[in-house]
Amino acid sequence: MGNRNKYEFLEKINEPCELDGIDNLEEVCAEIRDKIISIVSKNGGHLASNLGVVELTVVLHKVFNGKDDKIVWDVGHQCYAHKMLTGRFSKIDTIRTEGGISGFPNKAESDYDAFTSGHSSTSISAALGLAYANELSGRDAHTIAVIGDGALTGGLSYEGLNNAGKFKKNFIVVLNDNQMSISHNVGAISRYLTYVRIRPYYMKMKSKVERFLSKVPFLGGHLIGLIRKLKYIFKGLLYDTTIFEDMGFLYYGPVAGHDINELMRVFKRVKDLNRPVLVHVVTTKGKGYKFAEQDPKQFHGVSKFDTKTGGGETPKETFSGVFGDEVCTIAGRNEKVCAITAAMKSGTGLNNFSKLYKSRFFDVGIAEEHAVTFAGGLAAGGFIPIVAVYSTFLQRAYDQIMHDVSLQNTKVIFAVDRAGFTGDDGETHQGIFDVPFLNSIPRIKIFSPSFFDELKSMIDSAVEKEEGISAIRYPRGEQFYKPSYFTYKGEDYNLVFNNKSDILIVTYGRIFSNACLAREKLINSKDLETNILKLNVIKPLNPEILNIASEYRYIFFFEESSKSGGIGETFGSRLCEMDFKGKYFHSAVEDKFVSHASVQAQIKRFSLDCDGMVNKILYGIGR
Repeated sequence: MGNRNKYEFLEKINEPCELDGIDNLEEVCAEIRDKIISIVSKNGGHLASNLGVVELTVVLHKVFNGKDDKIVWDVGHQCYAHKMLTGRFSKIDTIRTEGGISGFPNKAESDYDAFTSGHSSTSISAALGLAYANELSGRDAHTIAVIGDGALTGGLSYEGLNNAGKFKKNFIVVLNDNQMSISHNVGAISRYLTYVRIRPYYMKMKSKVERFLSKVPFLGGHLIGLIRKLKYIFKGLLYDTTIFEDMGFLYYGPVAGHDINELMRVFKRVKDLNRPVLVHVVTTKGKGYKFAEQDPKQFHGVSKFDTKTGGGETPKETFSGVFGDEVCTIAGRNEKVCAITAAMKSGTGLNNFSKLYKSRFFDVGIAEEHAVTFAGGLAAGGFIPIVAVYSTFLQRAYDQIMHDVSLQNTKVIFAVDRAGFTGDDGETHQGIFDVPFLNSIPRIKIFSPSFFDELKSMIDSAVEKEEGISAIRYPRGEQFYKPSYFTYKGEDYNLVFNNKSDILIVTYGRIFSNACLAREKLINSKDLETNILKLNVIKPLNPEILNIASEYRYIFFFEESSKSGGIGETFGSRLCEMDFKGKYFHSAVEDKFVSHASVQAQIKRFSLDCDGMVNKILYGIGR
């Protein structure tokens, strides 16, 4: 770049239309890549996926009218370049920080973010809805869905394709094919796309046939119809049609996803076609940063790292890692235990299991609904499936949990990772809704460990002792402060202190640690004795705990979950049924989505930290 300003182009681009005056798009792409690497190294975030779509993003904004045309990004974790080109370059250093811009598309943040996203396989359905909205409103605008090949393992994408193929006007699906989601893609769709990619003659032969047919002179209406029929016969003889063409799309590809001139040529052509089109773009995940290209899985979602070495912070022991190790131990002594994940082998700690017990490990791709029903089938066949899934993604399989597991009365264990606040990924990824929806499932037993040793014990109990459906929900990252005076021995609950007091704190999960700190602070600063009731099993509630709680004058329930439908509501309603005469306070997330910030900041925001608990208690008792 010589001596010029490092971001000479990006600092001048406030709207995508300003790309029209720039001929050197390669320099724009170079600036974007440099900035992506810089900000992710400082803030953490999604690196490899963003680096892979730089040229594609620039070309889409160059060819289409960003004011009227809508781009819907599937998952949305590859939107950093899009944000830089749509008026947010000056804010890009704040991405994924409290008060800064989101790491995902967000309608509330910009009109250029056509659809808020964070989960997979949604873009085609959402974009089709936008396309029909344009048609019904008489707007002449394009709609583009950008979806990765990993997202094509999700069934919703095919529901969208099935309906989009019947659309009567221009509708563009861009298949960003980098052969990965987070882990390497699995299954028949991955093999199919590999087959398409290795046929270099595909588009060349198609173009030759179409040019030949277009030169046949006009010989009347009947002959035109015949020629059209012959065209499809020739196509069938000379090359296979794709599944996308069978679903009603005109297929273009594979297209080199980092060749700007080729991308420009293709998108200018398909822009004017009055029908659904699928453009198959082949990209390299992590493009332009050698460490990410060499290990795109490791650099998919990262914490802070050194750009020169690619090295990050030393990994610490996490709940996910402890879960993975314990499941391996259990599977070693019980040949019926299987593990299932939905494209999250690394994230859920199942790497070692996949190697040690290959025949009993199943990565079903980004298909949570299938994962759960598949687990129900395994259980019906006499095996013990453990479904490891992030809390936010388990939401997608509520019907399957209800109908295909609980109703069947089979033994399936759900390892619900990232339960509670998850931090910088923000609204779409918070694990605060699994408690309310799992709480509504008949027959389920829900464990909520606070510490690593509890997680191990609860997994073992679920496998060896429970007869039906169970869930173990645990948070992201490390365990919090563990008081030396507490020991878990497999009980449903622990009355940690039973001193003379009018005040009882009731809680579960990792914020039990904060409750212990709050109790210590109340004693030391206010000489105020407080007892703590720790719930290890949050459903069903052991009837004994209600008798214990009813003896107190003030009960404070602290819950790292949505308040509506949570355990605190259940607990409070049971107390009312017992004609509880004291005062009951419930602190949780009030009917809202939680925006991005650090986990500790989110805990503090909802008064679930030590100081927040102390203040709630003092206010509640009038001190």
